[in-house]
Amino acid sequence: MNSTANKVAVITGASQGIGAALVTAYRKLGYAVVANSRTITPSDDPMVLTVAGDIADPAVGARVIEQGLATFGRIDTLVNNAGVFVAKPFTDYTDADYDLVAGVNLRGFFEVSKRAIAAMLSTGGGHVVNISTSLVDHANTQVPSALASLTKGGLNAVTKSLAIEYAARGIRVNAVAPGIIRTPMHPAETHEFLAAMHPVGRMGEISDIVDAITYLETATFVTGEILHVDGGQSAGH
Repeated sequence: MNSTANKVAVITGASQGIGAALVTAYRKLGYAVVANSRTITPSDDPMVLTVAGDIADPAVGARVIEQGLATFGRIDTLVNNAGVFVAKPFTDYTDADYDLVAGVNLRGFFEVSKRAIAAMLSTGGGHVVNISTSLVDHANTQVPSALASLTKGGLNAVTKSLAIEYAARGIRVNAVAPGIIRTPMHPAETHEFLAAMHPVGRMGEISDIVDAITYLETATFVTGEILHVDGGQSAGH
């Protein structure tokens, strides 16, 4: 199945929520997909390769890209969607919290991205999309989340750094900074409260984030962009 006819997208955190929707969206765009999450199960679609494993483990990022290349022959897009969020007062965070959040949000990004970019360089270009959070720009007293800001703020910064480093070599790097999205992570009884935290008065939908990433995928003149899909949160309140 070493076909280079199809472009290939790698999606982390792909078993549910935004990640699962991205697998479907990229297949509709005609891409083969390499889908990773800790507990992902094999797909019956021959153009979807699932690679299970915790992206915080350095060996997993390498394995995702190696298996993608072995199966499909190339990597064109990487969506760093896997992420963890632990909201606590700063002084309540534990070493274990830090290791968990930094492991997924930073180490996971690092290992899979450097290998994906190396593969993109060999085929003349590609696209990396990092999933950040509106909280980096819009800290909120109701959501104490310093570890999210520490790690996702780093992703925002490295998005711009890599966009410039590789701009002349055909690789674009962008980020999407969501507000609070209606996913299984948020129990239904919290939705009214969470909706009110956005100036537009509603939570985001998974499709809002997928549409933003699909836009960035086709926007060949856009790189180094942090696209806020947050119902106006980052503009003010």
